[in-house]
Amino acid sequence: MAKATAKKSAKKPAAKKVVKKAAPKKAAVKKVVKKAAPKKAAVKKVVKKAAPKKAVKKAAPKKAKTKRKPNAQFMKPMNIGAALQPIVGAKPLPRTEVTKKLWAYIKKNNLQNPAKKTEIVADANLKAVFGGKKAVDMFQMTKLVNAHLS
Repeated sequence: MAKATAKKSAKKPAAKKVVKKAAPKKAAVKKVVKKAAPKKAAVKKVVKKAAPKKAVKKAAPKKAKTKRKPNAQFMKPMNIGAALQPIVGAKPLPRTEVTKKLWAYIKKNNLQNPAKKTEIVADANLKAVFGGKKAVDMFQMTKLVNAHLS
């Protein structure tokens, strides 16, 4: 019986060792589980980032571009007033052509202010068009020219 008690006493400490070893393994398993949770969150973030890219691709293809057609009102020939005739001619012209000829006249006679390029310095012919003003801003010029078109 001495052998049997010796074996029992030997088994008990061995069982305690197994229990002690199992406890640290559980702690290690918990750490792994905690590390695994952020990986799942990272996967969700990637899915959220991918979703807007798909929406952008769907919005990008629009209808095919067609050749732009000019507005009929701009192409309609207008009668030129008496004050504007020495600059662009007496023949009826569309607004676009009147503007082109007016700019050609301004550049030919060097009537643009060199210090301020948006300002047009009027000569004798342009003073009649601009209502007697010596200098006019290029943005006001079209408004003043429209008064001489009918």
